[in-house]
Amino acid sequence: MREVFHQSLEDVQNRLVEISGMVTTAIEKATTAFKASDIALAEEVIAADAEIDDKAHELDEIAIEIMARQQPVARDLRIVVMALRVSASLERMGDIAEHIAQLTRLRFPERAIPSGLKSTFGRMGELDVEAARKLTELLRTEDLAIADQIRDIDNQVDDLHVSVFEKVLSDSWSGEPAQTVDATLASRYHERFVDHAVSVAKKVQYLAEGGEFYASDGSAIGE
Repeated sequence: MREVFHQSLEDVQNRLVEISGMVTTAIEKATTAFKASDIALAEEVIAADAEIDDKAHELDEIAIEIMARQQPVARDLRIVVMALRVSASLERMGDIAEHIAQLTRLRFPERAIPSGLKSTFGRMGELDVEAARKLTELLRTEDLAIADQIRDIDNQVDDLHVSVFEKVLSDSWSGEPAQTVDATLASRYHERFVDHAVSVAKKVQYLAEGGEFYASDGSAIGE
């Protein structure tokens, strides 16, 4: 029974990595579509969000079933609870990628990025993608050095987020009201995406300090 339990925990970890990979693809496509006003790519992101939601819900059902049937305690319980919380964060990250894609679709054929902010949003998009890729690797390896790297990315995105607001509030800003709304919304989406990545990283850090994921041979990863 213990071996079956360990296999179930490994399945949970693998599913988290899979969902994180899907979120990475979504934000890659969403930020590219936003920058290039690529309506086809934006539509791909919007359509794919339902699959991310389904995968997250499937993982939640597995985690709940583990708690009901196996009644885990101590660090095993932490693993399952953490998986539920991470699943929710990943689902939200997928939603944010969809929001960016929806903004692209809303303004098509015009560009959603207001004049004067192209380079800023280009950099924010690159950082979002980098954070997503690192998060997937963190979930796969539990290498806590990656968690520190994600926090560093978050600081960079926060600075860019502030610069967007400074731009649209400055006397030199000449954008239309719709462009001001687009800029503030898009900046918030990019900033919140990495915030969720940091939240997941903190949960993984807690797990690494107080519990482990299990490999297929039943040993704790990192032993």
